[in-house]
Amino acid sequence: MEILKNNIEKICSFYVSDWHLVTMLLPYINKQINEKANIITVLEKDIQENIITLLNKLNLKNKEEILKINWKKTNGLKYSELKKQIKKVDEKSKLNIVFINGNKSYIDITNKNIEKILKEENKKYKEINIKIINCFEVGDFNTNISNILSEHNKILNTSGERGICEVFEGYA
Repeated sequence: MEILKNNIEKICSFYVSDWHLVTMLLPYINKQINEKANIITVLEKDIQENIITLLNKLNLKNKEEILKINWKKTNGLKYSELKKQIKKVDEKSKLNIVFINGNKSYIDITNKNIEKILKEENKKYKEINIKIINCFEVGDFNTNISNILSEHNKILNTSGERGICEVFEGYA
């Protein structure tokens, strides 16, 4: 993403179950909605029921806004569907967040397609800040974690966004 590097921040997240993912995402999303972020999801698995169940147990200010986000399975591998999702990037929002969840292959292909879409629409997205948050299920990848970390700027965990070195001591 040579042209867009200044506008794009890539964050990775690791989770052990759908419940862990939802527990980690909800407080973060609630905070981002408070800051007027635009949230887009590209999900390999449907997590809507988990979101609804947990929202009913939490006292979050932005429940209605969180429920308006698409938490259902998205056919992100279809380029045309992904392009529709990315076109929802809001030029008026100071921050747009794209959550991608799935196996490593799904995440990699989705990221490549997002990069292609953003390059095609470079003029439109040139001044827009976008965070791409790639959520990896720990049991689904057998590649070296350092490869994943090297492709990202930060990590998102239950305590929020953190520097990679803060979470993985000795990582350089």
